[in-house]
Amino acid sequence: MASSIDDTSLSTISLLEGRLLRVEHLLYGNSVPEPTVSATRGLQDLEHRFAKLLQHIRVYGELLKLYKSNPTLFQSPPASQPPPELSTEALRAIVLSAASSYPATASALTAISDTPVPDPAHSAGLAALLPRMKGIEATQLAQAVEIAELRARSEAVVRQWYQHGIMGYSDFVADVEGRIEQVERAVRRSEKARDEI
Repeated sequence: MASSIDDTSLSTISLLEGRLLRVEHLLYGNSVPEPTVSATRGLQDLEHRFAKLLQHIRVYGELLKLYKSNPTLFQSPPASQPPPELSTEALRAIVLSAASSYPATASALTAISDTPVPDPAHSAGLAALLPRMKGIEATQLAQAVEIAELRARSEAVVRQWYQHGIMGYSDFVADVEGRIEQVERAVRRSEKARDEI
């Protein structure tokens, strides 16, 4: 009898240790399993590690306090039974408040079931076109690169034409106008000098 109690205690401790090792593994990564020790020492070690875990992570401590104060909170009732803390009037109000959505949901589900499933041949045809579509996409990317290169070259040609053609002609016209003004000034001076004589 004593050996069965010891075996049960040892298996319970090993199960608890396994759970704690899994939690530690999730939190801290790999952990090195400790060599086997006596059941009392193992239980004390487990309690110490669990207390340490509760100190470092406050959420676990809060959950444990909540569980100790309300143990039924963590036990879900069977789906066939209504929650015991709600009265019949509260349950009736919940059901009646959602009653208007039942016909809409039923209609939406009917519409989904009435929607025909596409012919698998169309899907297979689209899947067969996938390599061709990838090739077209690669062609479009290559064309986009070529278009960008042509834009850059066109911009360089237009800039050169503007700088050398238009601006050069503008400089030429400005130079000619400047010479004409100098000649006109010289002519006016000479006419003025002739009139004074």
